[in-house]
Amino acid sequence: MNRSAILSCLVLGAVMTVSAPAQDYRGTERFAALALKCVHNEYPNKVGLVYNGDAEVVPPRVRTPAFYGCFDWHSSVHGHWLLARLLRLYPDAPYAPQVRAALDRSLTKKNILGEVRSLSTPNQASYERPYGLAWALALGEELSRFTDPQGKKWAANFAPLARLAADRLKSWLPKLYYPIRNGEHTQTAFGLSLAIDYARAAGDKDFENLIASRARFYYGKDVNCPLAYEPSGEDFLSPCLGEAALMARVMGQKEFSGWLARFLPQIPGNGSAQWLKIGVVTDRSDPRLAHLDGLNLSRAWMLERIARALPKTDARRAALLAAAKAHADATLPFVTGEHYEGGHWLGTYAIYYLTGRGRD
Repeated sequence: MNRSAILSCLVLGAVMTVSAPAQDYRGTERFAALALKCVHNEYPNKVGLVYNGDAEVVPPRVRTPAFYGCFDWHSSVHGHWLLARLLRLYPDAPYAPQVRAALDRSLTKKNILGEVRSLSTPNQASYERPYGLAWALALGEELSRFTDPQGKKWAANFAPLARLAADRLKSWLPKLYYPIRNGEHTQTAFGLSLAIDYARAAGDKDFENLIASRARFYYGKDVNCPLAYEPSGEDFLSPCLGEAALMARVMGQKEFSGWLARFLPQIPGNGSAQWLKIGVVTDRSDPRLAHLDGLNLSRAWMLERIARALPKTDARRAALLAAAKAHADATLPFVTGEHYEGGHWLGTYAIYYLTGRGRD
């Protein structure tokens, strides 16, 4: 069997098994292993907090006692999201005891209050905004869905950090006059997509309404997104698709269908996947070039979200879903952990797609 055929089999197996009923964990082991390997791996570490004095110059495990692994804070946060999601969906998987131990080690009341203290020191107002804050909300949402006593304890412990993340975004959005339209961490649309999912799950109508109103202010009149300019060389998010995936959450079906026709007139009605070219990764050992694997996976779930927001009779759905599958199929075999540059974070993107979180 040649390499192309092997990769095709790997992808097919991953998609079929992870999409199976909740008790069937097969296909998730390698992604769980990626997160387990990094969530308590302190170095290498990219520190993002501002230092206000010598007293704050301490090891990452002291400054951010819950989320010091996985190279940077946001990757550690969403690595924990991956573990929490897999544990909730597959509580009887062989890796479940390791996952429970890892989450229990990180999500203590003391550790989370330590995180809140660090993020509340001076000059941290823009820290991890919006990407890391949004992933903190996603983790809070996932923890809130646990029904067992240990999971409920984690959710209660984590609640102060979720409140801080939500409050930071609530204070920022009214002041953000222009959206940030890039393909990396500061993209507004992606952060708001995770945040509005959290707000709805938490029943925070004021937060939900704020996000929806700002989304309409930023993007409601947008037309002809320059999709041909994507991707930029280090993107892991699509500016055009990220925006459309957010508006799919904010608008009703009829309104969204018309808005999408104006915003992305490039989407064909013939079911082809060729209208959106897959991102090419030339060096997976390069931490910035490896971003394009993340782009392909985030595109896959965004395309599915957009398709599901359209009427079932809409001719564009087939092309959106075909492009989603093509992007996932091209990338999933490479989420292996061979290179830490991608292994410390791409598992989250794979699980977000494979477990259907982007379609919810």
